[in-house]
Amino acid sequence: MRKILYAITALVIVFILVGLALPRHARVMVQADIAANPATVFALVNDFRRVELWSPWLNSDPNVRLVHSGPQRGVGAKIMWDGAIIGTGTQVITDSRPFEHVATALNPGESGEARTWFDLTGGDGTTTIAWRFETDYGFNVAGRYLGLVSTRVVRRDFEKGLGNLRDLAETLPGADFSDIEIEHLVVEATDIAYLPTTSVPEPAAVSEAMGNAYFEILSFIDENGLSEAGAPLSISRSFSGPEILFDPAIPVRGISDAKPRGGTRVRIGRTYAGNVIRAKHIGSYRALATTHQKIASYLAALGIERAGDHWESYVSDPTRVPESELLTYVYYPINST
Repeated sequence: MRKILYAITALVIVFILVGLALPRHARVMVQADIAANPATVFALVNDFRRVELWSPWLNSDPNVRLVHSGPQRGVGAKIMWDGAIIGTGTQVITDSRPFEHVATALNPGESGEARTWFDLTGGDGTTTIAWRFETDYGFNVAGRYLGLVSTRVVRRDFEKGLGNLRDLAETLPGADFSDIEIEHLVVEATDIAYLPTTSVPEPAAVSEAMGNAYFEILSFIDENGLSEAGAPLSISRSFSGPEILFDPAIPVRGISDAKPRGGTRVRIGRTYAGNVIRAKHIGSYRALATTHQKIASYLAALGIERAGDHWESYVSDPTRVPESELLTYVYYPINST
């Protein structure tokens, strides 16, 4: 019996000594090249709701219960899970630098806390993303042995995850929206005088149709004792065959029951009220199409749903401001995020 005890004691000592000789840190790094701009890839890793779309880990448990808290994206965003397969845990974003870095903590403050982070490097319409994992087992000998196995599992999951991320990012609109200023706002409705207008989708034709519409709207405003109350607008409605439908409009004040609600062609209405994104465009009106493409990429990457027709507000007077300095705000109604 004494020999058995000695043998067991010796095995325990060997187990401890070997364990202490093992690395105290478990580290994994995987990397992938993605044919998408860093802005798009960043949006997919900076929001746990977007991570759910490509994470093999969260998707491995079909009955997992997920709870989100904090801001939707960026520092402080948190996800908690409870599943039969993946167990329970918490992850929170601890650092977020647009288009280049996102860091998270797994089970912060608890035994087994770990860190993961993404580093993004942009190329010519591409992104190289490195996904890293690190945990410190300290003097937890059993944990150090576990780390030998867990790093293989983590590496496998990370490689699969980056493959899923690549597949998703490369299906999204490709315009790079990192260089435009986008705000999330809540706007109030305002009275407008507007004229439903059609045009072929050519810049010269659209400009002529819009100019004629504004002249008619201004005449209506003068004839009915109204006053202008803001910058001219253009509300996009739809495409109909070879034509586009839009409403040139001017905000007005002075509407009352005694005032007409419209003329032969010009009508009185109200603008959209609610959640919007607003993009700032500086420069030629001819370049607005590019700004709209970037907004479409932004909405798709962040998973934001549109909630109505978009419009443009022409803040600058083109007869007084150089074309390169013209200020236009582009508004897109969105569902609350």
